Amino acid sequence: MPQPSAAEPPLHLPPHLTAGHWQRAGRALLAKMLGEFAYEELLRPVPGDGPGEYLLELPEAEYRFTARRGAYDSWQVDPESVRCSRPDGLDPLRFLPYARQTLGMRGETTGHLIRELSATLTADARQLATALTAAELADLDHSALEGRQTGHPWIVPNKGRIGFSATDAARWTPEARSPRPLPWIAVHRRLAEYRGVPGLERPEQLYARELDDVDALRAALGPDAGDYLLLPVHPWQWDETILPLFAPWIASGEIVPLPSDGDPRLPQQSIRSFFNTVHPERCTVKLPLSILNTLVWRGLPVERTLAAPTVTAWLLALRDADPYLREECRVILLGEIASVTVDHPLYRELPEAPYQYKELLGAIWRQPLGPFLDGGERARTLAALLQTGSDGRALAAELIARSGLTPAEWTGRLFAALMPPLLHFLYRYGLVFSPHGENAIVVFDSTDAPVRLAVKDFVDDVNLSAQSLPELHGLPAEVAEVLLRESPQGLCQFIHSGLFIGVFRYLAPLLEAQTGLPETEFWALLRAEVLRYQDRFPELRERFELFDLFRPRIDRLCLNRNRLLLDGYQDRPHRPHAARYGTVPNALVAVDVRLPGRRDRIVAPAP
Repeated sequence: MPQPSAAEPPLHLPPHLTAGHWQRAGRALLAKMLGEFAYEELLRPVPGDGPGEYLLELPEAEYRFTARRGAYDSWQVDPESVRCSRPDGLDPLRFLPYARQTLGMRGETTGHLIRELSATLTADARQLATALTAAELADLDHSALEGRQTGHPWIVPNKGRIGFSATDAARWTPEARSPRPLPWIAVHRRLAEYRGVPGLERPEQLYARELDDVDALRAALGPDAGDYLLLPVHPWQWDETILPLFAPWIASGEIVPLPSDGDPRLPQQSIRSFFNTVHPERCTVKLPLSILNTLVWRGLPVERTLAAPTVTAWLLALRDADPYLREECRVILLGEIASVTVDHPLYRELPEAPYQYKELLGAIWRQPLGPFLDGGERARTLAALLQTGSDGRALAAELIARSGLTPAEWTGRLFAALMPPLLHFLYRYGLVFSPHGENAIVVFDSTDAPVRLAVKDFVDDVNLSAQSLPELHGLPAEVAEVLLRESPQGLCQFIHSGLFIGVFRYLAPLLEAQTGLPETEFWALLRAEVLRYQDRFPELRERFELFDLFRPRIDRLCLNRNRLLLDGYQDRPHRPHAARYGTVPNALVAVDVRLPGRRDRIVAPAP
């Protein structure tokens, strides 16, 4: 008779998973669902009985809430105001079945979305249980602040992370705030390719910078060590994806597991990028993770990983040759300076296969921010400015108070740091970054006043003008092959949607509520900064008309509509792009603000 095994350890119950934290997180998420689904016109609430009150009638439930309407037809729903005719209707997971018919979601989409929302709520509850005050957040450095953020402000299931177990989430998510060393592997050059910027053309040059003892890692490879390329690998990816899918090449000895380099690494908000916490002067590494989070599988596309160093070299040369960018803006470009790409030999021959299978294995080394900062400077992602501390005070309000500036002065400094380099790349070179909250990093002086901009994620998020411009004629072939081309208005849309709608439509009402800066003044300051740049460079007048940021209405990009109605959770051969649905008024032209408690509108045309 088999002998009983030793007792299994008791099931682990996360301490943050309490009724109080869950209910607080749920109220906030339900308000976000109502606001963002209404913004994308997935739902159409109608005015209620009082000023600022709205009614949403669903087949099985009725919701009433108070909302603030602002720029770009946005909705800011007060979580405490939401009421439902059903006793369980304040549960955001229950809301989905009630709203499913109105939203037009398929059954399988609803099922998967409930899973994503539940994972998001669990992460939100953890953040609530460990939250810091605004003053404590302001004292954190750039890497530590990453683990204190609440995620994408626009996408509702922003921490779904399909593929991660609860244990994986406790180890490898930003909110876990747990630095861990990464193992390395060796891959034979028959499978792997290396690329590096000038000065790092050979992998040995990279390893000498990034590893204390490369020979110790190579020891297991014997006399053929020179035939292999080395790269870190995410332990989850190794176990879940590489071992099963690269098993033939592991068996043949073409992929060899190696020890860790010993350096603890901390996940950023993107989950697949890691800070080196013991050697901050070493690169941030970006690794593929075959999990579905926000809109896409978080792998590393083969052709883009290969091209990343070439794109970086081109962008750095562009910046360094332009005195305005180099000396006046002093913009920091965090280059993707080296990469190792491993293409799966079978999936490369199947172009119609789901794109997640073309992004399985590789690594990108990105320059760290610290060495580029001057004495007294510190940095925070733009997304961090949307955070609120456990004391209810916004981080941005705390920074304004510390700076000694008025809210209008500080906000003007923020725009003066961000906009000139972004506008110059657009108007002068027909090039746009995707300056969303994680890609755009604000550099502050010793008083916490914004002074300049750092940008990251080039090969994934830099786009070029589809219209021929002289500045793009000498584009390196490898850059031209991988960077997407967009119409002039398509390039403008990246600034509108990534920065103005994706960040500023949340920051403006936050500053109004916490510092008294009227939202109409916020947008007037932004418009003034754009016009100030245009006055500085009158010779680019034709480009100002070509890349027209002042059209009265712009396309409404819809990030949640992708998941709910268009892509769902289906596999597809290419990454999805944000949906477009209708148009919204351009806040650079006029701002329509409707505040709860008022029946009148504040409509401010830009000066």
